[in-house]
Amino acid sequence: MSVEEKIKELNIKLPDPKDPVGAYVASKIVGNLLYISGQISINEKGDLIKGKLGKDLDTNQGYEAAKRCGLGIISQVKKACNNDLSKIKSCVKLTGYVNSTEDFTDQPKVINGASEIISNIFGNKGLHTRAAVSSNSLPLGVAVEVDAIFQI
Repeated sequence: MSVEEKIKELNIKLPDPKDPVGAYVASKIVGNLLYISGQISINEKGDLIKGKLGKDLDTNQGYEAAKRCGLGIISQVKKACNNDLSKIKSCVKLTGYVNSTEDFTDQPKVINGASEIISNIFGNKGLHTRAAVSSNSLPLGVAVEVDAIFQI
């Protein structure tokens, strides 16, 4: 089954890839590696998912926010690959940042939202290394940000 067929089977609508609002690019290919800039948590309506895990949001809400970041990553990958997701050989690494209180310790469970959607869509090609990092603040007050590296 192709990646596009898997997306349809899972009834997933990818968000439109967002253009950067700063002095950087959304994606960059170096050799056979595709780097995707951090994707922030944005819901299906295009609204920011804001808040601090452990105060404003619980782990499940964080998981869903990270899942939205994962979908944003896939959207950027698709754009960078000229709409051809079959070019992806492997997801190499995700780094997830969680806006959380100092006593919140479930960052890995939150970032599983991004990890699992990428693995579900890409199958074995979606298995990756990862870091899940706590942050005391993220841009625009969002709950989660995730960046990625893919092999093409």
